Amino acid sequence: MTKEPAQKTIDQILDKRQSLKTLREILFANIIMAGEIPAPTGCERALTQFLCDRFTEGWLNDISRDQAGNVAAVLPGTNGKRNLLVAAHVDKIWGESEDHTVNVGVGRMSGRGIADNGLGVAVLATLPLVLEALEIQLKSNLILLGTTRSFGRGDLAGMRFFLEHTDREIGAGLCLEGMNLGRLSYSSLGMARGVISVDSKGSYSGPDEQSSGAIACLNELVGELLELNRGGFPETKILIGSMEAGSGFNVPPGKAKVRFEIRSEDAHLVERVETEVKSLIGRKELGYVGEVTVEMIAYRQPGDLGADHPFVEAAHHTLSCLGIRPNVEPSISELAALLDRKIPSLTLGITKGESRHSPDEMIHLEPIFDGLAQIVSVLEFMDESGFEFEG
Repeated sequence: MTKEPAQKTIDQILDKRQSLKTLREILFANIIMAGEIPAPTGCERALTQFLCDRFTEGWLNDISRDQAGNVAAVLPGTNGKRNLLVAAHVDKIWGESEDHTVNVGVGRMSGRGIADNGLGVAVLATLPLVLEALEIQLKSNLILLGTTRSFGRGDLAGMRFFLEHTDREIGAGLCLEGMNLGRLSYSSLGMARGVISVDSKGSYSGPDEQSSGAIACLNELVGELLELNRGGFPETKILIGSMEAGSGFNVPPGKAKVRFEIRSEDAHLVERVETEVKSLIGRKELGYVGEVTVEMIAYRQPGDLGADHPFVEAAHHTLSCLGIRPNVEPSISELAALLDRKIPSLTLGITKGESRHSPDEMIHLEPIFDGLAQIVSVLEFMDESGFEFEG
């Protein structure tokens, strides 16, 4: 059954936004520190230690690091009958040797991984101070979780491990992403992620291969993948994420690879397209003098909380009060693992930004306070409600 508390008024939400500006200095300091700590997938320890230190300074309970490297802490509720989860993934797409310097400008910060997900980690670290500044005491226990191994081959391993091993029943969850303010995800797509590799083995069967090595075969494969995308699977997308080949101007590359994802709201369609891709690779292997392989590295199952769920309606209402147009989009991030376990959950964006996943990734600073007011208002609704998964 669902209890539906009164939603916050526009004035209440706007008052929160104004009050939170007293935390500007410590929040911005946390953003810079979280942004400048490298945390490639599988090597997140330095950033999880940052979270541990902040949780310790906040006198949180049960601060722990599990076998997956996740860091969790608990802010006890006044009655502790329910457990609410607020999570942010700590890993970034950038390697440890990359420059993570955060550049501070007028009304903005930029740097590798600052939006995805340095800002999310910083807000997670600051959330106890946010609640204290607003004099908010939740009835529910609040579990703050920094998850590891979200990207690529990580396949949400951190969140999955936490959910499999926690001894606390999670009543509802909230996932924090730095970009973009207005993002409202309450469903997850079915997904299969893979890597196609071409190895010429130093042999070439024609002039194209002689002049371009493994790229010629890879180019044909990408064209055929795109034809599949345009073909008989209208509700499915094949996304080409990246291509790699070569090291210079004058030597044909012996090896090349392409990373791709298959996405659909229908799990069966994902399976069908994956079968077609593997069949395509098999045919290409037969006609190529080198080696062509495909490795599937990650999967998601579709899930949907439902547009009319009170949790979703509360988030819509909050964004409306802040004058922010919701951008409803499905997710393939930590939300998918929560919905898999029938935990009512959302993903929210914190601020506006630009150039995600580029060296010049940038966030705007003032909208962060809209993002914080949004998070707090939704969190209060979660605390006051007893809703269940209805999808």
